[in-house]
Amino acid sequence: MSRPPTFTPPPCARARQLRTERGTFAALDAHPNPTPTEHASHTVLLLPGYTGSKEDFIALLEPISAAGYRCVAVDGRGQYESEGPRDDVSAYAQQELARDVLAQTAALRADGPVHLVGHSLGGQIARAAVLLDAAPFASLTLISSGPGRISPSQQERVKLLGDALAAMDLAEVWEAIQAMEPPEETDTNGGSDDDLRTRWLRNSPAQLAATGQQLRTEPDRVAELAAVPIPKHVLSGEHDDTWPVPLLDEMALRLKARRTVIAGADHSPNTDRPAVTAEALIRFWDDL
Repeated sequence: MSRPPTFTPPPCARARQLRTERGTFAALDAHPNPTPTEHASHTVLLLPGYTGSKEDFIALLEPISAAGYRCVAVDGRGQYESEGPRDDVSAYAQQELARDVLAQTAALRADGPVHLVGHSLGGQIARAAVLLDAAPFASLTLISSGPGRISPSQQERVKLLGDALAAMDLAEVWEAIQAMEPPEETDTNGGSDDDLRTRWLRNSPAQLAATGQQLRTEPDRVAELAAVPIPKHVLSGEHDDTWPVPLLDEMALRLKARRTVIAGADHSPNTDRPAVTAEALIRFWDDL
């Protein structure tokens, strides 16, 4: 479970509802400084991971917008502040979530090319969107998101969570999670426990069940993605127990992608070391 440093947007960003042909999605929207830049027409769309939210990118919004890029982080359907069915797992099939991303991109694309960024599960949804239609995207960045299913140890954790969701309500599952030793990636100072609990309780149980199953069964689609002619970037921390770092290294080679490893970060470099992560993202887009 990610732990953003705060749930309060920086002054450069505003909370808004992103209206699309597939529904409305909660977003944090950071526009660049009014001073014109060469990147002023470029937009970055950020997709969070499993059990996460748009706030996982909150510390990236200021540096990225200061570099001249519009920066929009969204909650997917059934995720935190975006509405979604609470008991219909079919609504969260990966292809449905990928079509949501294409609709979000269409709603933003009037401002220019869209650089797509996905963290963990968000990376696999981003990949699925690109494989459906790459035309709207200027680039794809996968943050701590691997080629296929998650590691065996994480598969077991997600299965346990899925079993708990089938037997208990979200409040009961939250209490059970707190009784367990927290994963390494959350052992940092960040948003308050009240904020994290509120976020958890606003998730759709069906969304958590469906996307958890996706993480446990996702096939390797790297060859398909490698055939798509858009610039790609694989970014991760130097430690990751969800997809081992050597596996991410190999995936980057197969994709002919830029590879960035953030020292001192684990599965969530966007919250572990946001300033360095933002620098790496901006450098990638600037070089394009």
